[in-house]
Amino acid sequence: MTWKHVLQITVSAVAMLLASGAARADSKAEIDVGVASAMSRFYAQDPANRELARKAAGVLVFPHITKGGVGIAGEYGEGALLVGGHPVAYYSIGAASVGATVGVGQRSEVLLFMTREALDGFRKSQGWTVGADAQVAVVSKGAGAQYDNETLRKPILAFVFGEKGLIGDLSIEGAKITMKAT
Repeated sequence: MTWKHVLQITVSAVAMLLASGAARADSKAEIDVGVASAMSRFYAQDPANRELARKAAGVLVFPHITKGGVGIAGEYGEGALLVGGHPVAYYSIGAASVGATVGVGQRSEVLLFMTREALDGFRKSQGWTVGADAQVAVVSKGAGAQYDNETLRKPILAFVFGEKGLIGDLSIEGAKITMKAT
């Protein structure tokens, strides 16, 4: 089997994996369970995370985002926006890229909207792109990362954690978040 055939098979397999995840949308109850689990893991990483979330105007949680590819890659996940600790809306996140991504991986993301203005801007958007529509500070990648006072002044804090799998790129930049139909 040639390298070209291996690449074609890999790209096809990753595309089918991502398409099947996007086609089988989780129910609100399934998303809520995943969100609760992700928040528990988020709080367990650092006791200060609980206080940050409490201060936030809103918390957007994606319990499982799957990303994969070889050169051509895609990612998809579903989550919920929490206001006052309760889900108020459901969202999906997705992206496609060409370039340095190699492998398949999964991660969790928590975005804290630290100001009412940042939350309102997100909620009014018709498809919000991470890093393009707002000033987002990626606070930590993995357990044990620290953040400083300068980072905490940003209107939106993004936490990436729980990385699993073998992938050469797990960036959040450029991912598009859209509200799920209810």
